[in-house]
Amino acid sequence: MDSTESTVFEGAVLPQLQERVGLGLVALLDELAHGMAVVGFDGRMLHANQVALREIGAGRIITLRDRTLQAIEASDGKALHFAMASAKLGKRSLITLGKAAAGGALEMTVLPLKPDAGSALVFARACLCDPLMLSSFSRKHALTGAEEQVLGLLCQGCSAPAIAAQLKVAVSTVRSHVRSVCAKTNSSGVRALVNRVAVLPPLAPAVWGRPLH
Repeated sequence: MDSTESTVFEGAVLPQLQERVGLGLVALLDELAHGMAVVGFDGRMLHANQVALREIGAGRIITLRDRTLQAIEASDGKALHFAMASAKLGKRSLITLGKAAAGGALEMTVLPLKPDAGSALVFARACLCDPLMLSSFSRKHALTGAEEQVLGLLCQGCSAPAIAAQLKVAVSTVRSHVRSVCAKTNSSGVRALVNRVAVLPPLAPAVWGRPLH
């Protein structure tokens, strides 16, 4: 066993690796398409990844005031406060904020961390089919640009006629693209194809991350 292996035992990280692991975890969080934040039970922000910072900075539904996470609407503030209070008691919550907000609501799970370590907030992804992973999936399976467009719209729940209208092509052309994509990806049908894309690793756009090849 080398020196690195000897410092890790049954999930416990010894002090000489704690800083390195901590930095690695922070970098990992920034690569994910889910917004993630750690807050104290009083709502004070301790850390947020890039996706969470973008949502908070937009000021649509939640914002920071004096480094404290707060909801824009009073009703959302009550839901957020209750979820954090539940986390302090060791309970998990799934809440929906900003139901009437422009751009759609924000779903998040509030998780209790270790005793007195605060809460973790995990935001739902903005869309089922993340653009970065759709592009990577398309390159891997040698999809054409038109096939990638059709696949992206399928993942948004669009039907073949709706896709045809949006792309200004015949429905038969859309169905031809779908058959080609299913053949290239060895998928049994549209449902199986969309499911494959939906479970791909949720990586953030390459705006702040590295391109995926």
